[in-house]
Amino acid sequence: MEAVRRPGSAEPLESRVRGTNQSGMRDYNERLALSLIRQHGPLAKSDIARMTGLSAQTVSVIMRKLEAERLLLRREPIRGRVGQPSVPMALNPDGAYFLGLKVGRRSAQFVLTDFLGRLKSIRQLAYSYPSPQATVEFVGKAVEEAQAALGEADSARIAGLGIAMPFELWNWADAIGAPLQAMQAWRERDVRAEIQARVPFPVYLLNDATAACGAELVFGEKTGFRDFIYFYIGAFAGGGVVLDGRLYEGPSGNAGALGSMPVPGPNGTIRQLIDIASIATLEGMLRKRGVDGSHLWTSPEEWGDVGPELDLWLQAAGNALAHAIVAATAVIDFEAAIIDGWMPLPIRGQLVASVGRAIDRIDAEGLRLPVVREGTVGIHARALGAASLPLSERFLIGAGLMARKG
Repeated sequence: MEAVRRPGSAEPLESRVRGTNQSGMRDYNERLALSLIRQHGPLAKSDIARMTGLSAQTVSVIMRKLEAERLLLRREPIRGRVGQPSVPMALNPDGAYFLGLKVGRRSAQFVLTDFLGRLKSIRQLAYSYPSPQATVEFVGKAVEEAQAALGEADSARIAGLGIAMPFELWNWADAIGAPLQAMQAWRERDVRAEIQARVPFPVYLLNDATAACGAELVFGEKTGFRDFIYFYIGAFAGGGVVLDGRLYEGPSGNAGALGSMPVPGPNGTIRQLIDIASIATLEGMLRKRGVDGSHLWTSPEEWGDVGPELDLWLQAAGNALAHAIVAATAVIDFEAAIIDGWMPLPIRGQLVASVGRAIDRIDAEGLRLPVVREGTVGIHARALGAASLPLSERFLIGAGLMARKG
Protein backbone atom coordinates (compact mmCIF):
# COMPACT_ATOMS: atom_id res chain seq x y z
CA MET A 1 0.00 0.00 0.00
CA GLU A 2 1.37 3.38 -0.99
CA ALA A 3 1.94 6.09 1.60
CA VAL A 4 -0.48 8.98 1.08
CA ARG A 5 -0.21 12.66 1.95
CA ARG A 6 -3.45 14.33 2.88
CA PRO A 7 -4.75 17.86 3.30
CA GLY A 8 -5.94 19.20 6.63
CA SER A 9 -9.55 18.55 7.61
CA ALA A 10 -10.87 21.66 9.30
CA GLU A 11 -13.38 21.28 12.11
CA PRO A 12 -14.39 24.51 13.80
CA LEU A 13 -14.36 25.01 17.54
CA GLU A 14 -18.15 25.26 17.70
CA SER A 15 -18.57 21.69 16.44
CA ARG A 16 -16.51 20.40 19.38
CA VAL A 17 -17.68 22.51 22.34
CA ARG A 18 -21.06 23.79 23.41
CA GLY A 19 -22.11 26.44 25.85
CA THR A 20 -24.31 25.79 28.85
CA ASN A 21 -27.27 27.73 30.19
CA GLN A 22 -26.75 26.31 33.68
CA SER A 23 -25.95 28.72 36.47
CA GLY A 24 -22.35 28.91 37.65
CA MET A 25 -20.93 28.45 34.16
CA ARG A 26 -20.75 32.08 33.08
CA ASP A 27 -16.95 32.14 33.04
CA TYR A 28 -16.84 29.12 30.72
CA ASN A 29 -19.37 30.71 28.39
CA GLU A 30 -17.42 33.98 28.31
CA ARG A 31 -14.23 32.10 27.40
CA LEU A 32 -16.14 30.20 24.74
CA ALA A 33 -17.41 33.42 23.17
CA LEU A 34 -13.93 34.96 23.20
CA SER A 35 -12.44 31.78 21.70
CA LEU A 36 -14.96 31.77 18.86
CA ILE A 37 -14.34 35.43 18.05
CA ARG A 38 -10.59 34.82 18.11
CA GLN A 39 -11.02 31.93 15.68
CA HIS A 40 -13.58 33.43 13.31
CA GLY A 41 -13.17 37.18 13.64
CA PRO A 42 -16.00 39.60 14.58
CA LEU A 43 -19.29 37.82 15.35
CA ALA A 44 -22.78 39.02 16.17
CA LYS A 45 -24.75 37.77 19.16
CA SER A 46 -26.91 35.69 16.86
CA ASP A 47 -23.79 33.99 15.49
CA ILE A 48 -22.57 33.13 18.99
CA ALA A 49 -26.00 31.75 19.92
CA ARG A 50 -26.12 29.58 16.81
CA MET A 51 -22.60 28.24 17.27
CA THR A 52 -22.91 27.47 20.99
CA GLY A 53 -26.55 26.51 21.47
CA LEU A 54 -26.89 29.16 24.16
CA SER A 55 -30.09 31.14 24.46
CA ALA A 56 -30.21 34.62 22.94
CA GLN A 57 -30.75 36.07 26.41
CA THR A 58 -27.68 34.30 27.82
CA VAL A 59 -25.52 35.46 24.91
CA SER A 60 -26.73 39.04 25.35
CA VAL A 61 -25.71 38.99 29.01
CA ILE A 62 -22.29 37.56 28.13
CA MET A 63 -21.60 40.05 25.36
CA ARG A 64 -22.69 43.03 27.46
CA LYS A 65 -20.37 41.93 30.26
CA LEU A 66 -17.41 41.41 27.92
CA GLU A 67 -18.03 44.79 26.31
CA ALA A 68 -18.26 46.47 29.71
CA GLU A 69 -14.93 44.88 30.64
CA ARG A 70 -13.43 46.35 27.43
CA LEU A 71 -12.62 42.91 26.05
CA LEU A 72 -14.92 43.40 23.05
CA LEU A 73 -15.61 46.31 20.70
CA ARG A 74 -18.69 46.98 18.58
CA ARG A 75 -18.21 47.07 14.82
CA GLU A 76 -20.39 48.82 12.27
CA PRO A 77 -23.91 47.28 12.06
CA ILE A 78 -24.59 45.00 9.11
CA ARG A 79 -27.78 46.21 7.42
CA GLY A 80 -29.88 44.87 4.60
CA ARG A 81 -31.27 41.83 6.40
CA VAL A 82 -34.74 41.23 7.78
CA GLY A 83 -35.15 42.60 11.31
CA GLN A 84 -32.74 44.65 13.37
CA PRO A 85 -29.23 45.29 11.99
CA SER A 86 -26.64 42.76 13.12
CA VAL A 87 -23.80 44.24 15.22
CA PRO A 88 -20.54 42.24 15.03
CA MET A 89 -18.37 42.22 18.14
CA ALA A 90 -14.58 42.09 17.81
CA LEU A 91 -11.72 41.57 20.23
CA ASN A 92 -10.41 44.80 21.69
CA PRO A 93 -6.62 44.88 21.17
CA ASP A 94 -6.27 46.90 24.36
CA GLY A 95 -8.60 44.66 26.35
CA ALA A 96 -5.72 42.80 27.99
CA TYR A 97 -1.95 42.59 27.80
CA PHE A 98 0.42 39.68 28.27
CA LEU A 99 4.09 39.34 29.06
CA GLY A 100 6.36 36.56 27.84
CA LEU A 101 9.91 35.56 28.77
CA LYS A 102 12.05 33.18 26.73
CA VAL A 103 15.21 31.90 28.39
CA GLY A 104 17.59 30.64 25.72
CA ARG A 105 21.14 29.43 25.29
CA ARG A 106 22.71 32.79 24.43
CA SER A 107 19.97 35.31 25.23
CA ALA A 108 16.75 35.99 27.06
CA GLN A 109 13.86 37.69 25.31
CA PHE A 110 11.01 39.59 26.99
CA VAL A 111 7.89 40.59 25.05
CA LEU A 112 4.72 42.57 25.66
CA THR A 113 1.69 41.64 23.53
CA ASP A 114 -1.84 42.94 23.25
CA PHE A 115 -5.08 40.92 23.28
CA LEU A 116 -4.60 39.99 19.62
CA GLY A 117 -1.10 38.66 20.24
CA ARG A 118 0.57 41.56 18.46
CA LEU A 119 4.01 42.52 19.71
CA LYS A 120 4.06 45.86 21.52
CA SER A 121 7.70 45.71 22.59
CA ILE A 122 10.68 43.36 22.72
CA ARG A 123 13.67 43.45 25.08
CA GLN A 124 16.81 41.32 24.83
CA LEU A 125 19.45 40.19 27.30
CA ALA A 126 22.59 38.69 25.73
CA TYR A 127 24.93 36.45 27.72
CA SER A 128 27.50 33.68 27.35
CA TYR A 129 25.23 31.36 29.34
CA PRO A 130 21.97 31.88 31.26
CA SER A 131 22.10 32.89 34.92
CA PRO A 132 19.05 32.70 37.23
CA GLN A 133 20.03 35.86 39.10
CA ALA A 134 20.55 37.87 35.91
CA THR A 135 17.29 36.51 34.52
CA VAL A 136 15.26 37.56 37.56
CA GLU A 137 16.81 41.03 37.53
CA PHE A 138 16.22 41.37 33.78
CA VAL A 139 12.55 40.47 34.16
CA GLY A 140 12.06 42.84 37.08
CA LYS A 141 13.40 45.78 35.09
CA ALA A 142 11.55 44.76 31.91
CA VAL A 143 8.23 44.54 33.77
CA GLU A 144 8.73 48.01 35.21
CA GLU A 145 9.49 49.39 31.75
CA ALA A 146 6.43 47.68 30.25
CA GLN A 147 4.17 49.05 32.98
CA ALA A 148 5.56 52.55 32.51
CA ALA A 149 5.04 52.37 28.73
CA LEU A 150 1.43 51.24 29.14
CA GLY A 151 0.55 53.76 31.82
CA GLU A 152 -1.25 53.14 35.09
CA ALA A 153 -4.68 52.30 33.65
CA ASP A 154 -3.53 49.89 30.96
CA SER A 155 -0.81 48.27 33.07
CA ALA A 156 -3.62 47.13 35.38
CA ARG A 157 -4.86 45.07 32.43
CA ILE A 158 -1.73 42.90 32.30
CA ALA A 159 -3.20 39.42 32.76
CA GLY A 160 0.00 37.56 33.51
CA LEU A 161 3.54 36.59 32.56
CA GLY A 162 4.57 33.33 30.95
CA ILE A 163 8.06 31.83 31.05
CA ALA A 164 9.33 29.54 28.29
CA MET A 165 12.56 27.75 29.17
CA PRO A 166 14.07 24.29 28.86
CA PHE A 167 13.28 22.07 31.82
CA GLU A 168 16.32 20.88 33.82
CA LEU A 169 18.41 23.72 32.46
CA TRP A 170 21.30 22.67 34.70
CA ASN A 171 21.94 19.73 32.36
CA TRP A 172 22.97 22.20 29.62
CA ALA A 173 26.44 22.89 31.05
CA ASP A 174 28.45 20.74 28.64
CA ALA A 175 26.27 21.55 25.62
CA ILE A 176 26.69 25.32 25.97
CA GLY A 177 30.18 25.40 27.40
CA ALA A 178 29.09 26.91 30.72
CA PRO A 179 30.67 26.32 34.13
CA LEU A 180 28.98 23.37 35.80
CA GLN A 181 28.65 25.19 39.13
CA ALA A 182 27.01 28.20 37.49
CA MET A 183 24.39 26.02 35.77
CA GLN A 184 23.70 24.10 39.00
CA ALA A 185 22.21 27.35 40.32
CA TRP A 186 19.18 26.62 38.13
CA ARG A 187 18.57 23.41 40.10
CA GLU A 188 18.71 25.21 43.44
CA ARG A 189 16.47 28.19 42.63
CA ASP A 190 12.81 28.46 41.70
CA VAL A 191 12.95 31.29 39.17
CA ARG A 192 9.21 31.24 38.55
CA ALA A 193 8.51 31.74 42.27
CA GLU A 194 11.13 34.50 42.53
CA ILE A 195 9.58 36.39 39.62
CA GLN A 196 6.09 35.80 41.03
CA ALA A 197 7.16 37.47 44.26
CA ARG A 198 8.03 40.63 42.29
CA VAL A 199 4.86 41.07 40.22
CA PRO A 200 1.13 41.46 41.05
CA PHE A 201 -0.16 39.08 38.35
CA PRO A 202 0.17 35.31 37.91
CA VAL A 203 3.35 33.79 36.46
CA TYR A 204 3.31 30.58 34.41
CA LEU A 205 6.06 28.21 33.28
CA LEU A 206 6.31 25.86 30.30
CA ASN A 207 9.02 24.09 28.33
CA ASP A 208 10.29 26.48 25.64
CA ALA A 209 9.70 24.26 22.60
CA THR A 210 6.23 23.33 23.86
CA ALA A 211 5.50 27.03 24.35
CA ALA A 212 6.53 27.69 20.74
CA CYS A 213 4.04 25.03 19.69
CA GLY A 214 1.43 26.86 21.76
CA ALA A 215 2.20 30.10 19.92
CA GLU A 216 1.53 28.35 16.60
CA LEU A 217 -1.75 27.03 18.01
CA VAL A 218 -2.99 30.33 19.48
CA PHE A 219 -1.41 33.01 17.28
CA GLY A 220 -0.54 31.16 14.08
CA GLU A 221 -2.50 31.24 10.85
CA LYS A 222 -5.66 29.14 11.06
CA THR A 223 -4.97 26.08 8.93
CA GLY A 224 -7.72 23.85 10.28
CA PHE A 225 -5.28 21.18 11.46
CA ARG A 226 -6.49 19.63 14.73
CA ASP A 227 -3.72 17.05 15.12
CA PHE A 228 -0.16 18.04 14.31
CA ILE A 229 3.40 17.51 15.39
CA TYR A 230 5.48 20.65 15.76
CA PHE A 231 9.25 21.16 15.62
CA TYR A 232 11.06 24.29 16.75
CA ILE A 233 14.68 24.40 15.62
CA GLY A 234 16.63 26.67 17.92
CA ALA A 235 19.96 26.19 19.66
CA PHE A 236 18.58 22.71 20.24
CA ALA A 237 15.75 20.96 18.42
CA GLY A 238 12.51 20.43 20.31
CA GLY A 239 8.82 20.55 19.74
CA GLY A 240 5.30 19.78 20.82
CA VAL A 241 2.19 17.76 20.05
CA VAL A 242 -1.31 19.08 19.35
CA LEU A 243 -4.21 16.61 19.60
CA ASP A 244 -7.81 17.52 18.88
CA GLY A 245 -6.87 21.19 18.78
CA ARG A 246 -5.24 21.11 22.21
CA LEU A 247 -1.61 21.23 23.24
CA TYR A 248 -0.78 17.87 24.79
CA GLU A 249 1.84 17.84 27.55
CA GLY A 250 1.44 14.38 29.05
CA PRO A 251 1.38 13.51 32.77
CA SER A 252 4.93 14.78 33.41
CA GLY A 253 4.81 17.75 31.04
CA ASN A 254 7.40 16.13 28.79
CA ALA A 255 5.25 15.01 25.84
CA GLY A 256 6.66 16.29 22.59
CA ALA A 257 10.27 15.93 23.77
CA LEU A 258 11.12 15.50 20.12
CA GLY A 259 14.78 16.39 20.50
CA SER A 260 15.29 13.02 22.20
CA MET A 261 13.85 11.00 19.30
CA PRO A 262 16.32 8.45 17.88
CA VAL A 263 17.09 9.07 14.20
CA PRO A 264 19.67 7.79 11.72
CA GLY A 265 23.07 9.44 12.09
CA PRO A 266 26.26 9.36 10.04
CA ASN A 267 27.89 6.04 9.16
CA GLY A 268 24.89 3.97 10.16
CA THR A 269 24.79 5.25 13.74
CA ILE A 270 21.68 6.08 15.71
CA ARG A 271 21.66 9.57 17.20
CA GLN A 272 19.13 11.84 18.86
CA LEU A 273 17.38 14.48 16.76
CA ILE A 274 18.88 17.20 18.97
CA ASP A 275 22.39 16.13 17.91
CA ILE A 276 21.68 16.58 14.19
CA ALA A 277 18.91 19.14 13.61
CA SER A 278 19.96 21.80 16.15
CA ILE A 279 21.43 25.14 15.14
CA ALA A 280 24.17 24.51 17.72
CA THR A 281 25.26 21.65 15.46
CA LEU A 282 25.58 24.07 12.53
CA GLU A 283 27.59 26.43 14.72
CA GLY A 284 29.89 23.56 15.64
CA MET A 285 30.44 22.77 11.97
CA LEU A 286 31.43 26.37 11.34
CA ARG A 287 33.74 26.38 14.33
CA LYS A 288 35.65 23.43 12.94
CA ARG A 289 36.45 25.57 9.88
CA GLY A 290 37.54 28.44 12.10
CA VAL A 291 34.42 30.51 11.39
CA ASP A 292 32.65 32.46 14.13
CA GLY A 293 28.99 31.39 14.12
CA SER A 294 27.74 33.91 16.70
CA HIS A 295 25.68 35.66 14.00
CA LEU A 296 23.41 32.60 13.97
CA TRP A 297 22.11 33.79 17.34
CA THR A 298 22.36 37.57 16.98
CA SER A 299 20.92 37.91 13.45
CA PRO A 300 18.12 35.37 13.05
CA GLU A 301 16.49 37.41 10.25
CA GLU A 302 19.62 37.29 8.04
CA TRP A 303 22.53 34.87 8.33
CA GLY A 304 24.37 36.09 5.24
CA ASP A 305 26.69 33.69 3.44
CA VAL A 306 27.05 30.82 5.88
CA GLY A 307 29.13 28.66 3.58
CA PRO A 308 29.04 25.01 2.49
CA GLU A 309 28.27 23.89 6.04
CA LEU A 310 24.74 25.22 5.67
CA ASP A 311 23.94 22.87 2.76
CA LEU A 312 25.38 19.93 4.65
CA TRP A 313 23.39 20.83 7.76
CA LEU A 314 20.15 21.31 5.80
CA GLN A 315 20.53 17.87 4.25
CA ALA A 316 21.33 16.13 7.54
CA ALA A 317 18.69 18.03 9.53
CA GLY A 318 16.06 17.43 6.84
CA ASN A 319 16.78 13.71 6.84
CA ALA A 320 16.65 13.49 10.64
CA LEU A 321 13.40 15.47 10.84
CA ALA A 322 11.85 13.30 8.10
CA HIS A 323 12.57 10.12 10.06
CA ALA A 324 11.22 11.71 13.25
CA ILE A 325 8.00 12.70 11.45
CA VAL A 326 7.45 9.26 9.93
CA ALA A 327 8.17 7.52 13.26
CA ALA A 328 5.77 9.82 15.12
CA THR A 329 3.08 9.30 12.47
CA ALA A 330 3.27 5.54 13.05
CA VAL A 331 2.11 6.22 16.63
CA ILE A 332 -0.35 9.09 16.12
CA ASP A 333 -2.18 9.81 12.88
CA PHE A 334 -1.01 13.40 12.51
CA GLU A 335 -2.54 15.61 9.82
CA ALA A 336 0.47 17.91 9.60
CA ALA A 337 4.07 18.35 10.64
CA ILE A 338 4.93 22.01 11.22
CA ILE A 339 8.52 23.26 11.32
CA ASP A 340 9.62 26.65 12.65
CA GLY A 341 12.78 28.00 14.18
CA TRP A 342 15.33 30.67 15.02
CA MET A 343 16.40 31.18 11.42
CA PRO A 344 15.77 33.39 8.37
CA LEU A 345 12.56 32.62 6.51
CA PRO A 346 14.32 31.53 3.28
CA ILE A 347 16.41 29.01 5.22
CA ARG A 348 13.32 27.73 7.02
CA GLY A 349 11.80 27.17 3.59
CA GLN A 350 14.91 25.29 2.45
CA LEU A 351 14.77 23.11 5.55
CA VAL A 352 11.12 22.19 4.96
CA ALA A 353 11.92 21.38 1.34
CA SER A 354 14.80 19.17 2.51
CA VAL A 355 12.41 17.35 4.85
CA GLY A 356 9.99 16.76 1.98
CA ARG A 357 12.69 15.26 -0.23
CA ALA A 358 13.90 13.03 2.59
CA ILE A 359 10.41 11.75 3.38
CA ASP A 360 10.01 10.68 -0.25
CA ARG A 361 13.02 8.38 0.23
CA ILE A 362 11.64 6.66 3.36
CA ASP A 363 9.60 3.45 3.16
CA ALA A 364 6.33 4.64 4.72
CA GLU A 365 4.09 1.83 3.50
CA GLY A 366 0.98 1.52 5.63
CA LEU A 367 1.06 5.15 6.79
CA ARG A 368 -0.83 8.24 5.73
CA LEU A 369 1.91 10.82 5.85
CA PRO A 370 1.19 14.28 7.24
CA VAL A 371 1.47 17.46 5.24
CA VAL A 372 4.82 19.13 6.02
CA ARG A 373 4.42 22.89 6.46
CA GLU A 374 6.43 25.88 7.60
CA GLY A 375 5.37 27.49 10.86
CA THR A 376 3.61 30.83 10.72
CA VAL A 377 4.92 32.55 13.87
CA GLY A 378 8.66 32.65 13.24
CA ILE A 379 11.66 33.50 15.35
CA HIS A 380 9.67 34.91 18.27
CA ALA A 381 7.56 31.76 18.69
CA ARG A 382 9.01 30.82 22.09
CA ALA A 383 8.54 34.27 23.62
CA LEU A 384 5.07 34.63 22.09
CA GLY A 385 4.25 31.15 23.32
CA ALA A 386 5.21 32.27 26.80
CA ALA A 387 2.90 35.28 26.48
CA SER A 388 0.10 33.00 25.28
CA LEU A 389 0.12 31.10 28.59
CA PRO A 390 -1.82 33.71 30.64
CA LEU A 391 -4.02 34.41 27.60
CA SER A 392 -5.04 30.77 27.31
CA GLU A 393 -5.40 30.32 31.05
CA ARG A 394 -7.73 33.28 31.52
CA PHE A 395 -9.53 33.90 28.24
CA LEU A 396 -9.64 30.80 26.04
CA ILE A 397 -10.89 27.26 25.84
CA GLY A 398 -9.66 24.65 23.43
CA ALA A 399 -6.00 25.71 23.30
CA GLY A 400 -5.22 23.64 26.35
CA LEU A 401 -1.89 25.19 27.36
CA MET A 402 -1.29 23.45 30.66
CA ALA A 403 1.39 25.68 32.18
CA ARG A 404 2.65 25.31 35.72
CA LYS A 405 1.66 28.03 38.16
CA GLY A 406 2.91 27.61 41.66
